[in-house]
Amino acid sequence: MYRFVEHTADIAFEVEAESLEELFIDAANAFYEAFCNRDLVKEEEERRLELEEEDVEHLLYSWLNEILFLFDAEHFAAKRVEVSVENNSLKARLIGGKITPEAVKLEPKAITMHKFRVERKDGKFYAFVIIDI
Repeated sequence: MYRFVEHTADIAFEVEAESLEELFIDAANAFYEAFCNRDLVKEEEERRLELEEEDVEHLLYSWLNEILFLFDAEHFAAKRVEVSVENNSLKARLIGGKITPEAVKLEPKAITMHKFRVERKDGKFYAFVIIDI
């Protein structure tokens, strides 16, 4: 589950999840909802990603940066996201396609480290993300 948070001149969202996989999938879905109309994206391409970082917080940050790179440089958006996370490593499969100018809602500039966090509390995972626009 994710929800958007009011933030001046940026996009901010919180994610609450039962598992790390759900956290990473919901963070990707929040990104795509903020920046494109996925109803206009076809499921015609696949991207596979493998990432490894020192901790889960940096792994989520790298994950969102990869999604941003694909969105910005390759004009790719995923309609479906599959993720497995183990020992600070991620394997993902993104199924989607090229985004047209009509599908773009806003242009993301950067995933920021400002207030960026991932926490585990009461058996759930939480993340807070701000994206510069």
